[in-house]
Amino acid sequence: MGSLDSYLPIFVLFVLGVAFAALSLVASRLLAPKRPTYAKEAPYESGIIPTHDLPQRFPVRFYLVAMIFVIFDIEVIFLFPWAVVYDQLGRFGLVEIIVFAAAVFFSFIYLIANGALDWGPTKRVRPVPTPTSRTSSSTVRRVSGSDDEAA
Repeated sequence: MGSLDSYLPIFVLFVLGVAFAALSLVASRLLAPKRPTYAKEAPYESGIIPTHDLPQRFPVRFYLVAMIFVIFDIEVIFLFPWAVVYDQLGRFGLVEIIVFAAAVFFSFIYLIANGALDWGPTKRVRPVPTPTSRTSSSTVRRVSGSDDEAA
């Protein structure tokens, strides 16, 4: 029973955290004033009044950027313990961290090359149709006068 006694403070802290969260949600639901207005229910966009309905889903690029951010956070988290014990690891630790950083760096380069971080509208180039038979009347525009005067 001695080993379970050491988990008692963790269990009590967990119960207190859940109780505090539940009590906060119930209290805000019961005590909050209920006076809905159009302004309160409208989405807040940095003070800009929305002029059109927003799409219901976020674009996939948003999630890609978020996942790239998480990957680089994980890399930084792994660099801290390596930096603390750098002297003890020696050359082996240096090679391992270079391999790890290279894997993340090359995957980042791959993502950039495939346009994962390109925001904004896509640029589409429309081919200019060229007439099959080019004549002076189809390519030269008369600036002054009519076509009858030039003939």
